[in-house]
Amino acid sequence: MGSLAELTATELRAALAARTVSARDAVEAHLAQITAAPAVNAVVTLDAEAALRRADELDAQGPSDDLPLFGLPVGIKDTHDTAGLRTTYGSIRHADHVPQRDALHVRRMREAGAIVIGKTNVPEWAAGSHSVNRVFGATRNPYALDRSAGGSSGGAAAALAARQVSLADGSDMGGSLRNPASFCNVVGLRPSPGVVPEAESGNLLTPLTTAGPMGRTVDDVALLLSVIGRPDPLTPRAAPWIGGWNAAHDSDPSATLRGLRVAWAPTLGGSIPVEPEVLEVLAAAARVFADHGAHVEEACPDLTGAADAFVQLRAAEFDAEWGDALDADPEGFNDRMTWNIQLGRTLTGRDLMRAQERQTTLMRTAARFFGEFDVLLAPAVTVAPFPVEWDYPETVAGEPQRHYLDWMRAATEITMLGVPALSVPAGFTPDGLPVGLQMVSAFGADLSLLRAARAFESLTGHTRRAPRLP
Repeated sequence: MGSLAELTATELRAALAARTVSARDAVEAHLAQITAAPAVNAVVTLDAEAALRRADELDAQGPSDDLPLFGLPVGIKDTHDTAGLRTTYGSIRHADHVPQRDALHVRRMREAGAIVIGKTNVPEWAAGSHSVNRVFGATRNPYALDRSAGGSSGGAAAALAARQVSLADGSDMGGSLRNPASFCNVVGLRPSPGVVPEAESGNLLTPLTTAGPMGRTVDDVALLLSVIGRPDPLTPRAAPWIGGWNAAHDSDPSATLRGLRVAWAPTLGGSIPVEPEVLEVLAAAARVFADHGAHVEEACPDLTGAADAFVQLRAAEFDAEWGDALDADPEGFNDRMTWNIQLGRTLTGRDLMRAQERQTTLMRTAARFFGEFDVLLAPAVTVAPFPVEWDYPETVAGEPQRHYLDWMRAATEITMLGVPALSVPAGFTPDGLPVGLQMVSAFGADLSLLRAARAFESLTGHTRRAPRLP
């Protein structure tokens, strides 16, 4: 792999700021990585000429403090609009769609000096944690090309792991930032709802989906969050700015973990099955916290009803968003989307109000729980990366999964708490497949969560293990 593509985003930014490398050098290095590993199929719409033109413009302009992402090649999730660049949403109905404007956070990334190389692959309409669709096919895991890269931000995670982009955006409803980060040995943060304004959302009242940052390291994720995680005056429910990031404050990772109150929930209080090979990796990760002075005990917030309420709220949202389109073009949707939309049609207003009441109870439960604990540790995913030909794992630890959302409960149940959560590399199975540790904290404690994750990352070094691509 080329040396520039091997640099983390923060390392590359420092080199660009010092002008020891040019933005064109950076773009060319990452384009070479895309060309060298086409089987990964992560960057599915490439914009090489425009990226090189923008690099030349930035090189002529020079770095500055108001361009924190100066010259960094980035990938944009194919569900997020990019002006003048094809955005398909993973749907054959929109295979040639070209938006007229950028999504808010994409515009912020460009204005901060990021260079958009292309769009990263997703499942159809980002539905599910396996990035395959009828437009581009499947994204493959850089650590094992016969395995899934996860989803729905699977193209983003795979592109980061394969060193094809230096930063990537994603979004997360039921694990779409956390699942692919776990599968691809990168970092994905689902911020507190509202930290990244959902300017394009038609519903700001139920905080299920949020955009968020992905990177190869916690510092990279914090860098991107500093750009996209600012309030928007036209999004009145956006959270206040949570402040900046200073990695120098965390130079001693052991000091960061010392005295931290840590809850360890290997099966979310017994509510989910988890494959033994995943639990073995995560148990070792939990010991890292204890070995460095954290107070670790097995505990989990009460998640009663979280899985069912999530499925109901999601189904109602799907029916509202795509129900008419399904009626007009049934062949335009895959079986999982069709099932999810039709499920939404069976729900009553009473069902939805009770699901929202359940979420309210869960959010209050989380507030009390994080009064006693600083961080919750749990699986990000219940399985290691599965064969790329599968739709989803039909059993987990011998337990049948009822539908394509069931195996994702490690993430979906945490979504219902309305708090920040991330996946950080935690190690590898005996077969060399990545496993991520889900770390969760109180609403608004995003920076504290990142600091704890950075300490774990520094002490373990799993992020430094690159895939061996052909």
